[in-house]
Amino acid sequence: MYKQSLGDKMLTFRRWAGKNYSLFQTLNRQVKITVLLVIYLTVTLPENVFAQTLSTDVSMEYDLDEIKVSAQRSPVTYSQVARIVSVIEREEIEAAPVQSIQELLEYALSVDVRQRGVHGVQADISVRGGSFDQTLILLNGINISDPQTGHHNFNLPVSLKSISRVEILQGPAARVYGPNAFSGAINIITGENTNKEMNLDLAYGEHNLLDVNASYGFQTGNFQHFVAGNRKSSDGYIDNTDFETHNLFYHGQLESDPGKLDVQLGYTEKGFGANSFYTPKYPNQYEKTKTTFASVQYETGKKLHFKPALYWRRHQDRFELFRDNPASWYTTHNYHLTDVLGASINTWFSSALGKTSFGAEFRSENIWSNVLGEEMDEPIKVPGESDQYFTRSHSRSHVSYFAEHSLYLNKWSISLGAMFNWISDLDFDWKVYPGIDIAYQISNDLKIYSSVNTSMRMPTFTDLYYNGPSNIGNPDLKPEKSLTVEGGIKYNNKALKAHLNAFYRNGKDLIDWVREDQEEKWKTQNLTEVNSFGIESGFDISPEKVLGQPIFIKKVKLNYSYIKLDKGNQEYFSNYVLDNLKHKFDVSMHHSIWKNLAANWQVSYQDRNGSYMQFEDGDYTGEVAYDPFWLVNLKLYWKHKNLELYSSVSNLLDKNYNDIGNLQQPGRWFTFGLHYKLKFK
Repeated sequence: MYKQSLGDKMLTFRRWAGKNYSLFQTLNRQVKITVLLVIYLTVTLPENVFAQTLSTDVSMEYDLDEIKVSAQRSPVTYSQVARIVSVIEREEIEAAPVQSIQELLEYALSVDVRQRGVHGVQADISVRGGSFDQTLILLNGINISDPQTGHHNFNLPVSLKSISRVEILQGPAARVYGPNAFSGAINIITGENTNKEMNLDLAYGEHNLLDVNASYGFQTGNFQHFVAGNRKSSDGYIDNTDFETHNLFYHGQLESDPGKLDVQLGYTEKGFGANSFYTPKYPNQYEKTKTTFASVQYETGKKLHFKPALYWRRHQDRFELFRDNPASWYTTHNYHLTDVLGASINTWFSSALGKTSFGAEFRSENIWSNVLGEEMDEPIKVPGESDQYFTRSHSRSHVSYFAEHSLYLNKWSISLGAMFNWISDLDFDWKVYPGIDIAYQISNDLKIYSSVNTSMRMPTFTDLYYNGPSNIGNPDLKPEKSLTVEGGIKYNNKALKAHLNAFYRNGKDLIDWVREDQEEKWKTQNLTEVNSFGIESGFDISPEKVLGQPIFIKKVKLNYSYIKLDKGNQEYFSNYVLDNLKHKFDVSMHHSIWKNLAANWQVSYQDRNGSYMQFEDGDYTGEVAYDPFWLVNLKLYWKHKNLELYSSVSNLLDKNYNDIGNLQQPGRWFTFGLHYKLKFK
């Protein structure tokens, strides 16, 4: 009876509150002398010093217009896309004052990063106010999202040092990437422009942080190879936040007359203290994960292009509610193993009528567990664990067909397509998810655009089956569905890239963990309807090109997003879906200081909707609204030929903040490192 009545209700928070905060109100905190020295140098050195020709390469220039991005079924350049696609290039990544891909995305437009474990250990990444399960993650165009839970989507076999480019597609992308590209997609690209190059990185920081990276790009005949390895560890910033991670990755590309072969192999292993990750009642949690990934793609054809692909991803997880000294009622850890097998083919050709593409994808998602799924007839031994067995399992299959046509006519560009989808769970019939993007080029620099797109997402295995000390799953969940309408204006020239857009998303049957009060367990339910309205703006400015003369400021980026959810007025607590960022303002500035010395600043203001049940002294003490906060990161670096020495600091203002429940985020954290690049002729 409870499920039936709850399914007809709109779920919201009881209380919405915030406080006014100022960046300058926090400056009374003690800041280390080295940072003050950097600030002093930045603002007091004479202007003629900054105007000197620098011997270090601090240029942040790259031609976005000709970059091919994955925003349609067929290849398309950045300038042709009638959507908002954020691109973070390698020069930007290398200069950023961050230590992981998750921290890098913290400053991307409309991206919400809620870190459970720092330095890439675990984070929930969402786009445009969606949940972390609604964002599709790809590695070099291959879907690596985890069907067990979106918490594991960023268990990548590569570190930040191996990433060449990141593409973020805002908004639904079902007709491009298939199911689960609900509110956006993030494509991580490796190994570009690294041929005949070796990179070595060593970093050491507070809390015994040690980060070692090595990568090598080389060529044998027509075969280009990229190999990378990484180890990172720390004692943790508070009790039970220690971690150790290992990554191995290979990416090979063979160019030949028939076509292009692309091969990926990757392995990552993580072990980490999970202090209050999933519930503050048990702060002594621990988790260990292993991910193995492989894919092969082949592109052939001159006029009629074929691109078949095969991929496999295996993820193994051991979760310990008690790292040591377990309660008397605690009998065993949670063990999970997921296998994802996929095959796809994409075909496209050009004609006088434009560019036409069509394709298909099959994806099999499987889980074996002692917690998730239906009871098995015969238990199966857990790999690598003694006397432990999987007793439950579940499998489901996706079949998707795609069709898209893009027309470029004078100043108009139109892309129309659809995904036809069938899923084995719940005996679903075929469903159609169409979309259209339209743009008009007003002038060489100015473009207006509009789009209407639909999408869907299946519940994860955790949504369906997880029952624990504080959670109850729901095997009767329906898939989420959405319709998004957006429009805006883009301005693009060599000195300034800017855009302003608005979107409206009608979401139905959104999946969330909810409860009526702090005494209840969290339960998964379909929210009847949640509508989202958002405004986004972005500016990318090169001051030297604007002024026509050298200046110490090389690049400035500003992003702002506002998202409002229409949630109704029911009295329930939401754990994920309704805790979106209402206001997010990001600033990035890259500037020279003197000769080989340069700096990069990143500032972010975040104001989150919603609240959480505060947990103190072993009990819940009441509902607390999320406070807005400022984050400031700084990287100071010196370059000479192939050597770079740097010092970076995250959370420079040493701000105390929470962006997910009761999880305390780290304070000021200094890191020192060196990077050496060796090029071969």
